[in-house]
Parts: sequence; structure tokens; C-alpha cells
Amino acid sequence: MMFRSVLIATALLAATAVPALAQDGDDVIAAPVLRANVSVADDVVRIGDVIDNAGSAAQIAIYRAPDLGTTGSLPTAQILTVLQAHQVIGVDTRDIKAVSVTRLSRPIEASEIRLQVARALEHRGGLGDAANLSLTFDRDVQDLQFDATVTGAMQPTAARYDARSGRFDVSFAISNENNAPAAKLRFTGSAIETVEAAVLTRDVQRAEVLKSSDVITERRPKAEVGGDAAARNVTIGMQMRKPLRAGQALRAADIAKPDLVQRDANVTLIFQSAGLYLTIRGKALDSGTEGDTVSVVNLQSKRTISGTVIGRDQVAISVATPRQPQATDLPASSDVGSTETATVSVAGNSSPTAAKAE
Repeated sequence: MMFRSVLIATALLAATAVPALAQDGDDVIAAPVLRANVSVADDVVRIGDVIDNAGSAAQIAIYRAPDLGTTGSLPTAQILTVLQAHQVIGVDTRDIKAVSVTRLSRPIEASEIRLQVARALEHRGGLGDAANLSLTFDRDVQDLQFDATVTGAMQPTAARYDARSGRFDVSFAISNENNAPAAKLRFTGSAIETVEAAVLTRDVQRAEVLKSSDVITERRPKAEVGGDAAARNVTIGMQMRKPLRAGQALRAADIAKPDLVQRDANVTLIFQSAGLYLTIRGKALDSGTEGDTVSVVNLQSKRTISGTVIGRDQVAISVATPRQPQATDLPASSDVGSTETATVSVAGNSSPTAAKAE
């Protein structure tokens, strides 16, 4: 009986000594702890993703991961049931009710895809800059999601464009950081080059002067407008050379500086030379803008003369004026002075004495 009591006492001492030694050593096994938020790059969720200190069970897959770029939720009770089936017990849940799981991804937005396709087609088959290309895809282009390991840039591997039909076919490859096969993309559709053009907001007639509200800026196919599309800021205040309908794009040839003199309208004729400034009424035989030469009728002398348009209903007339001889030009006897032409400015009303100038 004495020997048996000693063995029992020794066993009890050994049992109480082992935990104390384990706490003092470096090989203490920490209790598994539940995580509240998880991010995974693979298509499965493993025990080590949702549990800290999972030990040898860390690589065991327990759930399918959410779709690329999305987040799902796992109830804590459901997770504990699955963990117990894999002999993972004693988990510290920290009062977490559910675990949020996010699938990491490499997103590529639809706008980026359109830009890359335009750059691949730039200057092909007579096309211009990528910024001026309008693309229509055979299939609607949407945002794409790839595995997080697909980190490379979109590199065009083939780009074809038919100038006659406007059709394109462009392929891309995106490299993978794990040396896995590159992700491949292919897009087909139609491409046209566009230009910014001034577009009419209403029907206009010949000789109308355009106001700010008459013109807006729109992008139009270059083949429709041509190479001389007019910019909106240039068209405002200009005069139409021909009638056009609302919605039509303006070309440089469609507009001109507004006429300051209208055919058959009354105008003021201006005669000016050294010491002389005369105005008289006249009638325009032509229309013209500033700087144009037009024919006019002097209403007093009934003579037809030419002048230069210099203002609204104002025409400057060139007249011959005597030139005073220089002292070095005077011979012993008097000479007749030569004449020169002077251009006159415009202003004023008619004068009875003006008729004598003609």
C-alpha cells in the first residue's frame, strides 16, 4: 500500500509539472482565433484564411471563394461546424457573428478597354489620332475582372483595320506574375475618325449673320464634314454664303465676313486728301465686306466709280491730288506738278460741293 501511494503521488506531480514546463518553453501552442475580415486571391477559402494559428490544418480548403472582385459573408456557427469536422476545436470567436470574405481581383474598366483599342488602331489605314476615333463594338464592352495575379498591361498582339468597310479586329495579351499563361482578349467592331465641328441649331438663309445661339459644337465623322470643318468660335458673327438646315455641320466655305455694304443700298462715299474731306450720297452696285472693292454710283454726278468698303454703308474713294513740288525740283521756269493717288476714309453726310469733286 505504501508503494502504491508513492506511485500515485509521483504521477500527480508529473501531471501538474508538464503544463508549467510548456508555459515556460518556446513551443507553446496558441489557441486558434477567428478573423473578422478575410481577403483571398485563390478560388477557394482555406482554414488558414479564416483562422489564425491554424497549424497543420491551414491549407485545407473549406469553401468556394466569392466571384472575382466581390465580397461574401460566412456565419460563425457554420464555420465552427466545418472546423470541427477537420479536428480544429477550441476556436476563440471573439464574439464575431460572421466572417466577411473578399475575392481579390485585377479590374479593367470598359473605358480603359476602349482607350486601348483606339490606341492600337491609331494611324492605321488612314485613321488619325486615337482621341478622334469613334468605336462601335460588336459586343457591348463591360468592366472585366481578372485574377489578382494578372498584373501586366494590355499589350496588343494583333490589330487589323479595313479602311473600306471600317471594320477592326484587335487582340490583346495580359501577362501573369506567376508565369501562368497570359490572359487573352479580342475585340471586333467598326471605327471611324471624327472631328469637332460647328453645327447649326436652326435653319439659316443666305446672308444671315450667325449668333451664339445658332451654333453648337459636336463631333461628326470626318468623311461627312471634310478637312475644312469650321470651329464654333470662328462662325459666330459670320455671314452665311448659302442656306443650310438645322443639324448640318458648317465648313469654312459656308461662311464669310458679314457684308458691310449691300447691293442697291444707299451708301456714303468718302473723298479725302490733303486739306480736303468730302462726303456724298451714293448707291452700291455690289455687296461687299470690309476691304472689298465695290462699284458705286455717285447720285449727284450719276457717274459709276469704284471704292473700298471700310465700314457699315461706307465706301472710301481714291482721288488724284496735286503734289507740292520740292525746292530741289524747281527749275528756272515753273513746272507742272505731278499727281499721286490718295485713299480716303469714310464718314459724314452728303455735301452740295461734293459734286464738283467728280
